[in-house]
Amino acid sequence: MKTRIDAWLWLAQRISAGLLAITVTIHLATLIYVANETFSAADVLARTRGSLAWLAVYGIFVTAAAVHVPIGLRDILIEWTSIRRDGVNVIAWTFACLLAVLGWRAVWNLFA
Repeated sequence: MKTRIDAWLWLAQRISAGLLAITVTIHLATLIYVANETFSAADVLARTRGSLAWLAVYGIFVTAAAVHVPIGLRDILIEWTSIRRDGVNVIAWTFACLLAVLGWRAVWNLFA
């Protein structure tokens, strides 16, 4: 049974997809640029440390992924397994929290 929450999750996934499209494009363009230059990992970290711009880009990237992926996982589990909806929601929330914590830890280590 579809609920109002399902509609909000649908909207959240679409918004996070748009944010991911932008931040993944920035990330890939940066990787291509770095790959064509002679930057070492230390050079890249030296450029990202203390940069509020990179903190914002990767913070948005991680937050969008932590929203987008668990919603998709939730939908897949509802459609393809016999797990009850409450159990699926627990799995999705747990995965969202794990992605957010680990992702923000990585982002902070690039910044700090």
